[in-house]
Amino acid sequence: MHVKYLLAGALALGLLGTGAALAPVAIQPAYAACDPGTHIDGTTADWAKRTMMRSGFHDVKVDQKGCDNVWHVIASKDGQSGRYAIEPGGKIFPEGN
Repeated sequence: MHVKYLLAGALALGLLGTGAALAPVAIQPAYAACDPGTHIDGTTADWAKRTMMRSGFHDVKVDQKGCDNVWHVIASKDGQSGRYAIEPGGKIFPEGN
Protein backbone atom coordinates (compact mmCIF):
# COMPACT_ATOMS: atom_id res chain seq x y z
CA MET A 1 0.00 0.00 0.00
CA HIS A 2 2.80 2.43 0.92
CA VAL A 3 4.61 1.54 -2.31
CA LYS A 4 1.56 2.71 -4.29
CA TYR A 5 1.66 6.12 -2.57
CA LEU A 6 5.41 6.35 -3.03
CA LEU A 7 5.06 5.66 -6.77
CA ALA A 8 2.20 8.15 -7.10
CA GLY A 9 4.28 10.82 -5.34
CA ALA A 10 7.30 10.17 -7.53
CA LEU A 11 5.12 10.41 -10.65
CA ALA A 12 3.62 13.70 -9.45
CA LEU A 13 7.07 15.18 -8.80
CA GLY A 14 8.23 14.02 -12.22
CA LEU A 15 5.27 15.70 -13.91
CA LEU A 16 5.90 18.93 -12.02
CA GLY A 17 9.50 18.89 -13.18
CA THR A 18 8.53 18.57 -16.83
CA GLY A 19 5.96 21.35 -16.49
CA ALA A 20 8.72 23.82 -15.72
CA ALA A 21 10.38 22.98 -19.05
CA LEU A 22 7.15 23.76 -20.92
CA ALA A 23 6.85 27.29 -19.52
CA PRO A 24 7.13 30.16 -22.04
CA VAL A 25 10.60 31.59 -22.54
CA ALA A 26 11.07 35.26 -21.75
CA ILE A 27 12.71 37.59 -24.27
CA GLN A 28 16.34 38.01 -23.30
CA PRO A 29 18.09 41.35 -23.76
CA ALA A 30 20.63 41.42 -26.56
CA TYR A 31 23.40 42.85 -24.42
CA ALA A 32 23.55 39.60 -22.40
CA ALA A 33 25.41 37.87 -25.26
CA CYS A 34 27.08 40.84 -26.97
CA ASP A 35 30.76 41.67 -26.90
CA PRO A 36 31.83 44.20 -24.28
CA GLY A 37 31.63 47.73 -25.65
CA THR A 38 28.87 46.91 -28.18
CA HIS A 39 26.44 49.82 -28.42
CA ILE A 40 22.86 48.70 -27.74
CA ASP A 41 20.27 51.31 -28.70
CA GLY A 42 17.13 52.17 -26.73
CA THR A 43 14.57 50.42 -28.93
CA THR A 44 12.28 48.03 -27.06
CA ALA A 45 10.15 45.00 -27.86
CA ASP A 46 7.09 47.26 -27.58
CA TRP A 47 8.61 49.62 -30.17
CA ALA A 48 9.22 46.67 -32.52
CA LYS A 49 5.63 45.45 -32.15
CA ARG A 50 4.16 48.95 -32.71
CA THR A 51 6.38 49.43 -35.79
CA MET A 52 5.14 46.17 -37.31
CA MET A 53 1.48 46.93 -36.54
CA ARG A 54 1.73 50.43 -38.05
CA SER A 55 2.98 48.77 -41.23
CA GLY A 56 -0.09 46.53 -41.46
CA PHE A 57 1.22 43.38 -39.77
CA HIS A 58 -0.79 41.48 -37.18
CA ASP A 59 -0.26 38.52 -34.84
CA VAL A 60 3.14 40.06 -34.08
CA LYS A 61 5.37 37.98 -31.81
CA VAL A 62 8.68 39.60 -30.93
CA ASP A 63 11.47 37.02 -30.85
CA GLN A 64 14.73 38.78 -29.96
CA LYS A 65 16.97 41.78 -30.44
CA GLY A 66 20.41 41.14 -31.88
CA CYS A 67 23.70 42.79 -30.97
CA ASP A 68 23.34 44.75 -34.22
CA ASN A 69 20.15 46.36 -32.77
CA VAL A 70 17.95 44.53 -35.30
CA TRP A 71 14.72 43.12 -33.88
CA HIS A 72 13.57 39.70 -35.10
CA VAL A 73 9.83 39.02 -35.13
CA ILE A 74 7.23 36.60 -36.41
CA ALA A 75 4.15 38.24 -37.92
CA SER A 76 1.40 37.95 -40.52
CA LYS A 77 0.35 40.24 -43.37
CA ASP A 78 -1.94 39.63 -46.34
CA GLY A 79 -2.53 36.04 -45.22
CA GLN A 80 1.18 35.22 -45.11
CA SER A 81 3.01 34.46 -41.87
CA GLY A 82 6.77 34.74 -41.68
CA ARG A 83 9.89 35.94 -39.94
CA TYR A 84 10.89 39.58 -40.30
CA ALA A 85 13.69 41.85 -39.16
CA ILE A 86 13.34 45.51 -38.15
CA GLU A 87 16.38 47.76 -38.48
CA PRO A 88 16.87 50.53 -35.89
CA GLY A 89 15.51 53.13 -38.35
CA GLY A 90 12.25 51.17 -38.67
CA LYS A 91 12.84 49.47 -42.04
CA ILE A 92 11.18 46.03 -42.14
CA PHE A 93 12.41 43.22 -44.35
CA PRO A 94 11.73 39.46 -44.55
CA GLU A 95 14.36 37.18 -43.10
CA GLY A 96 15.86 34.38 -45.18
CA ASN A 97 15.83 30.74 -44.27
